[in-house]
Amino acid sequence: MGLAELKTELSQLDLVDQGPLLQQLSHDQFGFSPSLVPRLQPCCADLVVRATSTEEVVQVAGACARHGVPLTPRGAGTGNYGQAVPLEGGVVLDTSAMQQVRQFDPLSGVLTAEPGCRLLELDRYLQPQGWALRLAPSTWRTASLGGFIAGGSSGVGSVRWGLLRDPGNLLGLEVVTIEPEPRVLQLDAAVARGLNHAYGSNGIFTAITVPAAPWQDWQEVALVAESAAAALALGEQLTTAALEIDGLCFLERRLLERMPALGSSAWPRGDALLLLAAPAALPLIESMASAAGAELCWQRPQWPPRGLLLRELCWNHTTLQLRANAPEFTYQLVLLPDPVGPFMEAIAERWPGWVHWHLERVRQGGRLRWVGLLPFVWRGEAALAELNGALKAAGGLVFNAHAISVEDGGLGVVDADQVAAKRAYDPAGLCNPGKLRGWRSGAVEA
Repeated sequence: MGLAELKTELSQLDLVDQGPLLQQLSHDQFGFSPSLVPRLQPCCADLVVRATSTEEVVQVAGACARHGVPLTPRGAGTGNYGQAVPLEGGVVLDTSAMQQVRQFDPLSGVLTAEPGCRLLELDRYLQPQGWALRLAPSTWRTASLGGFIAGGSSGVGSVRWGLLRDPGNLLGLEVVTIEPEPRVLQLDAAVARGLNHAYGSNGIFTAITVPAAPWQDWQEVALVAESAAAALALGEQLTTAALEIDGLCFLERRLLERMPALGSSAWPRGDALLLLAAPAALPLIESMASAAGAELCWQRPQWPPRGLLLRELCWNHTTLQLRANAPEFTYQLVLLPDPVGPFMEAIAERWPGWVHWHLERVRQGGRLRWVGLLPFVWRGEAALAELNGALKAAGGLVFNAHAISVEDGGLGVVDADQVAAKRAYDPAGLCNPGKLRGWRSGAVEA
């Protein structure tokens, strides 16, 4: 690698090549996984470049290609699979300072913005115009748009709009190729699909186009039921009714009692549903909850966001809140079969008390499903492998939260579109090397 020559070529840019900041910008939240920590903790970039424009990204991409230096794009660093960790050193390209809204159509709700735009700030921009982002992770306050598209998969809004890779949730990308003379390409929705959730391994985003949804005054609602079965049944009834619901999370009582309270009162004992619901839905939600023997114990508007938010007890913030006082916990991500009862019984019977139940309601392939972010106390690699096998045997689809590659952490199989995109936009394989298994193997699975 020609690092010395590369530094000289990029000397007019904002560079970090030593000190704690270099280490900080080489890592993300992979500490959620005791399996990933020993593999990723030693990884560190040789150089971080903090780009402020597409022109600077082009400079960096070209220099890396000419000198054969690996390049790992980075957003806000809120991911927890090691998506932004440079496995082979080289350059980390930090795009968090690229925060311009390029274009917004207030009639169609189509938004084009740079990758460093924080999701909450985009919603602050959209809300006065009557629009809001469709999807956002629980790290809404801090996550960037580019990082979410590159490393996210779902979140609040997925019960209405499906998963991030579902057609229609990404409309286009501006991409810089990693070549000696980089190209700046405008990709439509069909072509951009191959770069969606690819960990920045096959091109560098400099602008993202997404559809917004009409703004809704979502209400935070917490319901507590007498049993997990009652809560889950109520959750399914609510999401199949003609109600506007933007998020629905199930927390079993052992998890609920470990969560910080949203108000001044402690959580009542029981199994909980945490919802974001439209104001017009509230009377029927209360009626259906009452009929199911559930108690409404919290309600307030989500906007403007203040203090601890209900969404910050959901998705991976559930694990974050749990680990704040019990760092021995980690989690596994699994799409549950339908019905969920036999699946949960099989896992609970095999390991009484070990796996905790945190489920999120999503729309997957047009169908309403439960996805689990299941906390458990770490017992080592062998126990993790046994758990993964049992989850699959019971009918679950595991998205391994303890794997480094795109395929093992999300898709499960090699995606031909992602590999083809890497061939087209990163022909030397310099972009975030080691993360796209299909590129390493040279194989494309059906």
